[in-house]
Amino acid sequence: MGRQVDEQIAHRFPVGQRLRVLDVGMGQGTQALRLARAGHMVTGLEQDPGMLAVAREALDAEPAGIRDRVRLMEGDGRETGAHFLPGSFDVVLCHGVLMYVPESDGMLAGLARMLAHGGLLSLLVRNGDALAMRPALCGDWSGALAAFDSVDYTNRLGLDVRADRLATLTATLSGIGAPLQAWYGVRVFTDGTEAGETLPPEAELDLLLAAEDRAGRTDPYRGVAALLHLCGVRG
Repeated sequence: MGRQVDEQIAHRFPVGQRLRVLDVGMGQGTQALRLARAGHMVTGLEQDPGMLAVAREALDAEPAGIRDRVRLMEGDGRETGAHFLPGSFDVVLCHGVLMYVPESDGMLAGLARMLAHGGLLSLLVRNGDALAMRPALCGDWSGALAAFDSVDYTNRLGLDVRADRLATLTATLSGIGAPLQAWYGVRVFTDGTEAGETLPPEAELDLLLAAEDRAGRTDPYRGVAALLHLCGVRG
């Protein structure tokens, strides 16, 4: 994910430009801190006070120069217009959030309004076109059959959530003025393994990451990834 975000930033902005970044639903702040370390000005918006506390603790451990580039706020990603003026950001990240939003079109339109002209909108969503893969690989055939006809599913936390289909999001992004420019598959080969207690040896991990990166850019593999990373650009 980080490599893909960096790739899109490098493709669309001059080298060395200090970008204004909004990370909506930032969780523990992993991407926000990574981009701040790269020199960007980052605002992290998080609704969960517990997650926000974890992010603040991680930020406090950073050098002063990085802390000065980060602003953390408690707030709902569906209400960005209440916190920021239109066009306030060059990059808006919304990773792992849309599955918890029953109706996401309004939220996406709000995120697009936050972007300056030419700004990048980065979304990470559950792939609604591949929901049958996980239950099938676990031998849950009734679950696999049911997944063909729905974008609703129960996640590993036991929450009822929702996936998104590529074609639907492509149409939505076009309609809100941030048409899709690139997309990737995420967790093509490794879905279900991310909860392992230990990482493989470094050499094996390097090969795994290389294989995942290649698959996430290559048809037909990316189409059956557990997650999709979509990049739209504000026209």
